[in-house]
Amino acid sequence: MNEWMEHPDLANLDPLKQELIRTAALKAGGKNGKALVPVMMSLITGANKRGIQFTPDEISLILSVIKEGKSKQEQAQIDQMVQMIRTIQAGKQPPRSGRQ
Repeated sequence: MNEWMEHPDLANLDPLKQELIRTAALKAGGKNGKALVPVMMSLITGANKRGIQFTPDEISLILSVIKEGKSKQEQAQIDQMVQMIRTIQAGKQPPRSGRQ
C-alpha cells in the first residue's frame, strides 16, 4: 500500500524523519488529495513538537516519490493538498512588521 516508503531516495533522510514519515504513511492508509491534509498536518505538527523541520528539498522529495505512478488527477489532488498546507502554514506565521 505504501510502496513509496521503500524508495531508495528516502533512505538518505534522517532516521527520525523517516519514522515520522512512516507513521504518517500508516495514518494515510491510501488516501489521496484533500484527504491527506490532516495526515500531512499531523506529520508537520509532530515533527515540530520534536524540534524537527523538513527542508523544502525533503518535502519536494517526499511529494515526488508519493506522486510516482499516480494518475494525473491524483497528482493534481496531491498538489492541491500541498497548496492548502502551505496556505495554512502561512496563516500561522507571526505577522511581520514593516517598521524598522
